[in-house]
This record gives sequence, C-alpha cells and structure tokens, in this order.
Amino acid sequence: MDDILSALAGQHLELAELVDPCREADWELPTRCEGWDVAAVLLHLAATDELATASAEGALDRYRDGFLGSRNSQTVTVDAAAAAQVDAERAAGGDAIRQRWHEASQAMRAAFDVGDPHRRVTWVSGQLSLQTLATTRLSECWIHTGDIAAALGVVLAPTDRLRHIARLAWRTLPYAFERADSEMQGPVALDLIGPKGEHWRFAADAPARTTIRGTAAEFCDVAARRIDPDATDLVGTGPDAAAVLRLVRTYAQ
Repeated sequence: MDDILSALAGQHLELAELVDPCREADWELPTRCEGWDVAAVLLHLAATDELATASAEGALDRYRDGFLGSRNSQTVTVDAAAAAQVDAERAAGGDAIRQRWHEASQAMRAAFDVGDPHRRVTWVSGQLSLQTLATTRLSECWIHTGDIAAALGVVLAPTDRLRHIARLAWRTLPYAFERADSEMQGPVALDLIGPKGEHWRFAADAPARTTIRGTAAEFCDVAARRIDPDATDLVGTGPDAAAVLRLVRTYAQ
C-alpha cells in the first residue's frame, strides 16, 4: 500500500504543478472530456476524491451494491452522474475548485494511510479493497492530469506510476468483460515496456492464452480510453486479443 500512496502523492503533485498557476482564461480551456473545461475536470476529481474519503471512512458501507446501486447503475451511468454534479457546481469558479481539490486530495490520502488496505469498501457499483480503491484513484488522477495538461499545451513525460495503472487494468479485465456481457476465453498476460525501458510482465499462474505486448504508456492510454488501439503499436496474440484492447479500462462505470 505504501508504494501506491507514494505514487498517488506524486500524481497529485504533478497535477498541482499544472493547476496552481492557472488563471481565469486557463480554467475555461476545453479538455478532451467533451463539454468540460479545465475547472470542470478538476471539480470532478475533487468530488470523487471526497467520495473516496467517505468510502475509506465507512460512510458509504450501507450501499452494498455501490453508491449507484445494482439497479440504478444500469439506468444512471457514472458519466451521467458525474456530469450532473459538475453542471451543478462548476459556477463556484476555478480558484475555489482548485482549493477544494487540494483539500479533498489531501484528506483522501490521509484516510487511505490510516485504513486497512485489505478492508472491503464501497465504490461505484460494488465492493473492492481499500488498496484497489487507492489504485483506482491514482489511475483517474493520472487520466485527468493528462486531460488538463493537453488543454494547457503541456507535454508530460510518462513515469513508473504507470506500473500500478497497467496492473489495475490487467487485474480488472474480468470486470470489463462482464460489464460488456462478454466472456474471456482464458488467462491474459501483459508484456509491457516501462518508461525507462524496463520489462513489466503481468500474468496469472496458469499459462496465458492471450498476450498483449507494447509500451506501458500506450497500453494505459488505451485503457483510459484516450487513444484508439489501432493508432498504437500494441500487438496482441491469442483468442481475446482484440476484445482485451477494446474492453480494457482503468476505471469503473
């Protein structure tokens, strides 16, 4: 858990370095998230960090099927719920949103730090370990840091934080297939190249029937739905290769 919290703190620092200098014109720049400007993306992160803190502290435990609920999650998507909240609260203005995000991200890290990493907590559509929730928050912050950086015209270098994000995407492949009413035909392995040229392999104990190869940066961008797999150099072999690249994700919805 310590390495994940360290990575999360590093990701928050990278985002802070982008948004702390922002002024009014910067807040209103459009991002890759359709209909959201820089302030709206940061507001979404602040609000979901607050929810993650509540989850870590047990305040959402009454929602055994997740805070959207097993039925509601079929009719009210995470994207729709997030958009409604942003629409309702965006008028606060960029400076206030920035302060809210700083406070929310710090409180969330503190709640994660004192929690049992193996305890099951409530998230979007079910239960997961606190450690997995922390990794999910790392992943979402990384995605939206990239969205804000692109809007501000800043190019970010990939870091070894991608290892946690790639592993999350690999571990949650069964969930991604289930949400798509699809079935995996066997174990999947990842053979990825990290930002410093290191080899990262993620594989189950059983022999893999499908393997995805390429850079961790491109794989994580595909899992974040920020790039089409056909526009990358990722290579997949095995019966589930195309489906993995189509369905992989680093976030819940």
